[in-house]
Amino acid sequence: MYETLVRPVLFNLDAEKAHHVGMAGLKAMPVAMAKAWRSNARAERPSLAMTVAGLSFPNPVGLAAGLDKNAEALVGLFGLGFGFVEVGTVTPRPQSGNPLPRLFRLPEHTALINRLGFNNEGMAAMKARLEALPWRPGPVGVNIGKNKDTPNERAVDDYAACAETVGPLGDYVVVNLSSPNTPNLRALQEPEALFAILSAVRAKLPTRPLFLKVAPDLTDEAVDAAVDVARSTNITGLICTNTTIARPFEHPLAKEAGGLSGRPVFERSTEVLRRAFRRAEGKLPLVGVGGVFDGDDAFAKISAGASLVQLYTGFIYGGPGLPRRILDRLEARLAEAGLARLADAVGRDAG
Repeated sequence: MYETLVRPVLFNLDAEKAHHVGMAGLKAMPVAMAKAWRSNARAERPSLAMTVAGLSFPNPVGLAAGLDKNAEALVGLFGLGFGFVEVGTVTPRPQSGNPLPRLFRLPEHTALINRLGFNNEGMAAMKARLEALPWRPGPVGVNIGKNKDTPNERAVDDYAACAETVGPLGDYVVVNLSSPNTPNLRALQEPEALFAILSAVRAKLPTRPLFLKVAPDLTDEAVDAAVDVARSTNITGLICTNTTIARPFEHPLAKEAGGLSGRPVFERSTEVLRRAFRRAEGKLPLVGVGGVFDGDDAFAKISAGASLVQLYTGFIYGGPGLPRRILDRLEARLAEAGLARLADAVGRDAG
């Protein structure tokens, strides 16, 4: 129904307007309805349940940061069957993000380009919403960033402020240094700056699971360095990966600035994931994100080293029934592989 009736209507709208329409529906979902939908999606599946960083995930399929930037629609999103939901990216002060238009669909490539620029209502607004959250059937992650007008030499202050204010309200926290849409943000992935920021955030959250989100555009050597710094600063794990600035195809919109997501990023994001898994030597749990559209994509990420997977562009194209379809297929893949638990598939094809 979504692909034949709803998506054509939404895709006739400007991409960001369609986003607001979808979010409005999710925000309006009452807890009772969300619980009924979640039951129908069979979100709690013992063979697919994962324990990562001491947290219990009823299933491994999560929503990536960027869709619910202000923690407004958590009840509705959990109602669709997600095992966990990540909100943000949140910054200390509210900011409007980059000028419109800033979100583009590329249906021929099942992809999106966005240059939203951390548009959000700020950490105080997110804190209030998380404190008032009436229902949390799975972990909630909080993705933190810096304000656009904060110079890189003071970025550590922004990350520490977000960690202190909203970090304790998330089941885990993600340090986002890999968005291509805040000028010079990716420079903070260099080892010296990375060490300073991660150390500051860890000091504010000494016991909270803490993840670093990395870019798919890192060289192999930079992936290794990110893993090494993460381990040296007592970071819990990595999220592999954010959007890419590469354009591996010709398209009228390919010259639009911003991060590319969707099917074209699947291969490289999975390569980064696989390399990080090997480098981490089992010491860092990994979250695979980038081009996940079905259960086979999710199983490929898990086989490459991911303990959990996340959706964003796949959810835009696949609609509200996608989490259940992925979970159904993951159960089938387990049966085909003769495995009792999804945890047994993690890294089996990492090499």
